Amino acid sequence: MKEFIQEAKAETAVLVALITKQQDERKTTEYLDELEFLAETAGAVTVRRFTQRCDGPNSVTYLGKGKLEEIRQYIEDEEESEREVGMVIFDDELSAKQLRNIEAQLKVKILDRTSLILDIFAMRAQTANAKTQVELAQYRYMLPRLQRLWTHLERQGGGSGGGGGKGSVGLRGPGETQLEMDRRIILNRMSLLKQRLAEIDRQKTTQRQNRGRLIRVALVGYTNVGKSTLINLLSKSEVFAENKLFATLDTTVRKVIIDNLPFLLADTVGFIRKLPTDLVDSFKSTLDETRESDLLVHVVDVSHPDFEEQMQVVDKTLADLGCADKPQIIIFNKMDAYTWTEKDPNDLTPATRENVPLDELMQTWMAKLPGDCIFISARERQNIEELRDMLYTRIRQLHVQKYPYNDFLFQHYEE
Repeated sequence: MKEFIQEAKAETAVLVALITKQQDERKTTEYLDELEFLAETAGAVTVRRFTQRCDGPNSVTYLGKGKLEEIRQYIEDEEESEREVGMVIFDDELSAKQLRNIEAQLKVKILDRTSLILDIFAMRAQTANAKTQVELAQYRYMLPRLQRLWTHLERQGGGSGGGGGKGSVGLRGPGETQLEMDRRIILNRMSLLKQRLAEIDRQKTTQRQNRGRLIRVALVGYTNVGKSTLINLLSKSEVFAENKLFATLDTTVRKVIIDNLPFLLADTVGFIRKLPTDLVDSFKSTLDETRESDLLVHVVDVSHPDFEEQMQVVDKTLADLGCADKPQIIIFNKMDAYTWTEKDPNDLTPATRENVPLDELMQTWMAKLPGDCIFISARERQNIEELRDMLYTRIRQLHVQKYPYNDFLFQHYEE
């Protein structure tokens, strides 16, 4: 029977992005690197990238006609060589009109950044809360794009005449189109999901009230910066951690004790660039741990070439959630993976961040950051004791301020 067992082939994908005045070639390359990582997380293998320089996306086909024809020709050539292209993924969110026109031209599965992220969310969701939030986000994305899905069913589903015309038998009724029916079904389903989320929200609020007089600390940051690895290290637990985007979707809360100080540490879903507002709205209850925390621990992947922009994305998302004013500790993780290239003495061009060693980088703007800041490696256990001391100092200050008469801080045995 072994000869009949074939290994499942991964779907192949082509990536597409624009180079504009607002997004230069370097930034577009970084976005495509991230999009490729997203595709890999979803289970697809990238075989080719296409970029086009223009002022902005075409409202009808996103790309120009020439570039779209180039992609179509590439897909046909690959099919002739028996290397089928499974999908084309666009780095920006596409409208219903753009999706419909691109599909008609390329005749393969078309995804945009949002639908790819939603697919990963659906794959990662484990609890009822996460599954409900993902389903709501998917319906929100699908609702304005229904016309693309049901173009063959736009005619009236019923009629009032005796003969009715071709195909009217068994379909006489109020004259509601399939498109209108589906829209109504989805709106009803969304209403039900919102009620479920409100119920889960009440349950979560009750759970949070029963956690006693403990300071709440939330790990926040860009996706795949090492938050789950860090919570495993500090709490000695087994939270799922993997070198893929959105490895953690559900909020995980663990009790941590440093010296004589107990507190609650929450691992939250990571943020990402170009995350749609609808998606953030759907995950409001998951992010409640962030909103209700007393201290935010912002984890940054210092080895990433564009970590400064990632920090800005996280800061903007925190501001949207109303958490910008909360006290923060910034942890620059993955210092063991930091790399730099020494500049040639004959090279007279200005030095970039890639030419700065980590020791010098620590003395730049990072040294002037408000609040506490520390460089660590969670994987190699570098500077972890210093991190514990910093957390102890900050959390003890907050604990004494919030619970001045609380004797929860137990005494040392020698005292």
